[in-house]
Amino acid sequence: MKIEIINPTTTSAFARKSLAAAQGVASSGTEILSVSVESGPPSIESHYDEALSTIGILERIREGENAGVDGYVIACFGDPGYLAAREIARGPVIGIAEAAFHVASIVATRFSVVTTLARTKIICEHLLQVHGFEHQCRKVRACGLEVLELEETGMAACRDIVEECRRAVAEDDIGAIVLGCAGMADLASHIQEQIGVPVIEGVTAATKLIEGIVALRLGTSKFGDLAYPLPKRLSGSVKHLEIAPRD
Repeated sequence: MKIEIINPTTTSAFARKSLAAAQGVASSGTEILSVSVESGPPSIESHYDEALSTIGILERIREGENAGVDGYVIACFGDPGYLAAREIARGPVIGIAEAAFHVASIVATRFSVVTTLARTKIICEHLLQVHGFEHQCRKVRACGLEVLELEETGMAACRDIVEECRRAVAEDDIGAIVLGCAGMADLASHIQEQIGVPVIEGVTAATKLIEGIVALRLGTSKFGDLAYPLPKRLSGSVKHLEIAPRD
């Protein structure tokens, strides 16, 4: 089985971190691949950033389909472009927010999300509604860090995240924490040890969900809205993403 972790930013450190997290939980027969978009933002912290990253995600999935990839993890907590990606993929495509919400809702009846900047709280709240988990999530919290600070300040950033997680446990009446950024993929175990409740991050959650879906011999449905897009002529900078007619 081949699972591809797609880093939708141009920051290579995030790709390395997500790859290590996925490899740490993957089964022995699973090959974990890591790719990044060739152009786009260095981090994703807005709707604008998400839109800029989507073309790169679709490019990587087109390449992965030609290389026989079985499933894809979109390693950004905004789940950018996940529905468009599913339209062109045979196997499962899972964003890390959706994966983390699913796992958190299984191990606890209520959870809170700890994310980065305050502006991303609204994006996360919208995702909770879209994915159907707004009733299980008690609160979305921001630790006030920019995404790139997770790389630049190391454990100092981790301390800020731990403190916000402690407040969530003390104040939100929850049983689990979801970490709201792919840049936190290496912190889950440490934070869980510090606060004593289950801590879920989406890269590992998505990796294991994809393994299970592929093992069940299931893929993305090609009936309804996730069917392959209708072939049409494209122009300009996206012409290379044209969908060829199918037999």
